[in-house]
Amino acid sequence: MPVEYPSDAQVARYGRFAGEPSVQELESFFRLDTEALEMARSKRRSHNRLGWGVQWGTVRMLGTFLSEPAAVPTSVADFVAEQLGIDDPSCLKLYPERLPTQHEHAREIRKLLKLRDFEEGDLPLREYIAGRVWVSTEGPRALFDRAVTWLLRNRVLLPGMTPLAYLVAEVRRGEQALIYSVADAPVTPEFRTLPVQGTGFGNRTLTPLEAHGAARPLGADSHHPNAP
Repeated sequence: MPVEYPSDAQVARYGRFAGEPSVQELESFFRLDTEALEMARSKRRSHNRLGWGVQWGTVRMLGTFLSEPAAVPTSVADFVAEQLGIDDPSCLKLYPERLPTQHEHAREIRKLLKLRDFEEGDLPLREYIAGRVWVSTEGPRALFDRAVTWLLRNRVLLPGMTPLAYLVAEVRRGEQALIYSVADAPVTPEFRTLPVQGTGFGNRTLTPLEAHGAARPLGADSHHPNAP
């Protein structure tokens, strides 16, 4: 079944720059820390130093390495160049000349930031989305943004947009089916008086839906598609 629910805005910003980053975003994602400054400054040529720093900030903000790492907003190149003492940020256009250099830098950054492939985050992400379905009425688009935020915060590289959209839709559909089956199930007198210790519902009798939902993983943090 085709997944058509991501909005145009979600498509436009997924794994790419949707415009010039704000001042806050530049400070949050492209302010090089001590280790990043040291690594970037270890490169011999200015465009390689700048390219390394730009890639470091890009993957932190977008959750992915760009296929054309020099294709970033001007404000990004200017902001990183200033930190590295590079007078001409336009030298970044020379960075794509050697693809092996870009790949080597990406490997260094992955190691430095302890980034993980999506396969390593697949199961915990599914558990997180399942928890959101049980404790909220969020639709697929909101859950998709939640998923992106979770991946960014847990330093998991974004997959393609379609696989992630399918994952969210699949988990939501499965959990909703489970919720409906619980709501429609016949309730025995014994089931109405299940013990409530350790469920977080206090010293009272659980409803059938609460009894099943108490075991679901919870996820109630605030979300923003580009949160660090």
